[in-house]
Amino acid sequence: MVRIKPFAAVRPPKELVEEVAARPYDVLNSAEAKAEASEKSLLHITKPEIDFEPMPDEHSHEVYDQAVKNFKSWQEKGWLVQDSKPCYYIYAQTMNGKTQYGLVLCAHTDDYSEGKIKKHELTRKDKEDDRMVHVRIQNANIEPVFFSYPDNAEIDAIVRKYTAGKPEYDFTAEDGFGHHFWVIDDDDTVRRITEIFKDIPAFYVADGHHRTAAAARVGAEKRTGNPDHTGNEEYNYFMAVAFPESQLTIIDYNRVVKDLNGLTAEEFLKALEEDFIVEKKGKEICKPEHLHNFSMYLGGEWYSLEARESRYDDSDPIGVLDVTILSNLVLDRILGIKDLRTDKRIDFVGGIRGLGELSKRVDSGEMAVAFALYPVSMKQIVDIADSGNIMPPKTTWFEPKLRSGLAIHKLD
Repeated sequence: MVRIKPFAAVRPPKELVEEVAARPYDVLNSAEAKAEASEKSLLHITKPEIDFEPMPDEHSHEVYDQAVKNFKSWQEKGWLVQDSKPCYYIYAQTMNGKTQYGLVLCAHTDDYSEGKIKKHELTRKDKEDDRMVHVRIQNANIEPVFFSYPDNAEIDAIVRKYTAGKPEYDFTAEDGFGHHFWVIDDDDTVRRITEIFKDIPAFYVADGHHRTAAAARVGAEKRTGNPDHTGNEEYNYFMAVAFPESQLTIIDYNRVVKDLNGLTAEEFLKALEEDFIVEKKGKEICKPEHLHNFSMYLGGEWYSLEARESRYDDSDPIGVLDVTILSNLVLDRILGIKDLRTDKRIDFVGGIRGLGELSKRVDSGEMAVAFALYPVSMKQIVDIADSGNIMPPKTTWFEPKLRSGLAIHKLD
């Protein structure tokens, strides 16, 4: 059973929201952020290296100091204003005509340490440390994490009631995705939402494993440093947007490889036939049609690769994943790529870029071969998280990404 609470969000006035709201820190590099940031953009707080010329290392003390300075300045100028009372919020996103509705709330750090907030990916210590510094110096969760939870009819009914009214924020970003935001400030409704989640068995981290881990570490750090700790302090909680499982969209996360490990294209195709039924499809883009079916782009041609049934185990929650099948039978066995996290010969392409991005990178000569995968399902993620297993790197890509700057949670 998970613990949640409302909070008094720090957020932009409605007339400034489109200027303040920004893409999350980890989906664009420093140069892209500098080019994209307007005067009031939250990127000056989440990626403050863009305020310098030339840009320093993003982990330097002067950059962290600038982040604190900018957050304070945005509040002083009225570009970010704190609500007068704790609320829950509804954050809806529209992509390709489909809208998903999430609750903006605070989750308890103990639920993460006790395994009630379940993860499906490993984190890297350096990234965790960086996010921990940001939370610590700002004394705030500037960006939310992205959770899912088992569908609940009563929560759905509350969301429908509020979203029938006029939203506080309603805009379409430059990428074409719609963002809509409502405030739930009725005390009885707030109390009822808190009660309902006591019967929700778990949260699942969809996106934001490093931010979740960092928030839990900051909470533990503050607890240790407070001799009068009671357990009710704001630092025991961190900000998340939680969506019903059935509403989420997971898209493909594809791979491109620099070389064929010394093989000719003919030798590579022959080696694939041991584990796959290989069918040439021609020059038109070919998408995977179902689980265990892959698309490959090689030498200006698309191919369908159908994994032979004897080559995987449907009873193994990890072994049945297409990323595992591809890694074991192709990337490791044939191409000699042993560690997806560190090998410089492989790169990963989110499906939001389209399969044309794969052929583009091969045709340019940068890469030798590309593989498109069928998206994993939410059920696969839940099964793996519930069993305590961890997915291979770069397995899931959730879209649309949460826009940063719609709500900020202070830890005091």
